[in-house]
Amino acid sequence: MNVGVLVSGSGTNLQALLDAEARGELAPARIAIVISNKPGVAALGRAERAGKPAVVVDHKAFADRASFEDRLLAELGARGVEAVVLAGFMRVLTPHFVERFPLRIVNTHPSLLPAFPGVDAAAQALAHGAKLTGCTVHFVDGTLDGGPIIAQACVAIEPGDDAHALQARIQREEHRLLPRVVQRLAAGKLSCQGRQVVDLA
Repeated sequence: MNVGVLVSGSGTNLQALLDAEARGELAPARIAIVISNKPGVAALGRAERAGKPAVVVDHKAFADRASFEDRLLAELGARGVEAVVLAGFMRVLTPHFVERFPLRIVNTHPSLLPAFPGVDAAAQALAHGAKLTGCTVHFVDGTLDGGPIIAQACVAIEPGDDAHALQARIQREEHRLLPRVVQRLAAGKLSCQGRQVVDLA
């Protein structure tokens, strides 16, 4: 299965996928293209060093969201992409895009959804006084961080944590969880019954 990875920043989740692929742990998934909506971000360099096509589709260059998404779809289509991973991609995708890949778009979020959706999830957890948070990998639908949950991992909030330290520990779990989910998706092992995701291992 050819996979397209959409990024916006440093690309640590992308690196986890690239490393898993290099170890032979992502098959039958294959990263076919990396697309950033921002020029010059570190994720593009990670893709290039791994020998992956790296493309910038700057959302600021488009008059509206639909034309931006049409360009994304064209780039993905040119590489035969069958599934999409949002790896720190900081744009909300509309149904116009999502409906082209039904149950084939996965996203990571740094909380135990449905708790703390949106931005700054680690800071939200600290402000709430939570004792436990974590990360979620979920299918993308038309809602903000609201698609069917595929997998989660817990992270304890420690005394003295700030958002940076907590986020770093959450990311380590994301890096472990995301490649495993992508491999299972590509292998046809994930099924969605209503909003319940079933691993067909």
